[in-house]
Amino acid sequence: MTRRGLLIILSSPSGAGKSTLAKRLMRWDDSLRFSVSATTRAPREGEIDGHDYHFVPETEFRRIVDDRGMLEHARVFGNYYGSPKAPVQTAIEAGRDVLFDIDWQGAQQISNSDLQDSVLSIFILPPSITELHRRLVSRGQDDPDVIARRMQKSWDEISHWDGYDYVLVNDDLDTTESQLKTIISAERLRRAQQPGLLDVVRRLQSEFEDRTL
Repeated sequence: MTRRGLLIILSSPSGAGKSTLAKRLMRWDDSLRFSVSATTRAPREGEIDGHDYHFVPETEFRRIVDDRGMLEHARVFGNYYGSPKAPVQTAIEAGRDVLFDIDWQGAQQISNSDLQDSVLSIFILPPSITELHRRLVSRGQDDPDVIARRMQKSWDEISHWDGYDYVLVNDDLDTTESQLKTIISAERLRRAQQPGLLDVVRRLQSEFEDRTL
């Protein structure tokens, strides 16, 4: 008996922990596949086509969008970014789960796509705004101006929390990781994710009828 794969979306404001949690989920289950985005920007040093991004010309990107071949897309700082639909559809039809680390706008587009029945969306909240700021500073990756912009954007992200299937408060990484595993494990067992159940029930019915003849 096979199951359909899940299209798992993780979203959060920057610093709430979604990227760390995504990496932990990938270590927990090596059958999970991370969605590789397409972009029209040039590769940076060390980036590999097909691994970090699918690097495509803008004309090709626009053609894919026009053919409804992107689950979600957006223009960011003059370049297009998007999630190609074909590899995701192939994966979930083969029973493999695909993980997305995207913002609320991308999540909304995917949740309204024709793959919406396979979507499992999870939003990660920080325990407090003070803690969110502390985490951004402690990462040591951004200067104060960038941190200020990320903080400014955080409420816009948080305000869309109610558009998700599950919402977790990431007060402790280990606890939140455990909760994510529980959610994914349960969602994999949903009736809609197990198309083979109908055949099992039919077999049981036939077996029952044979015994009662």
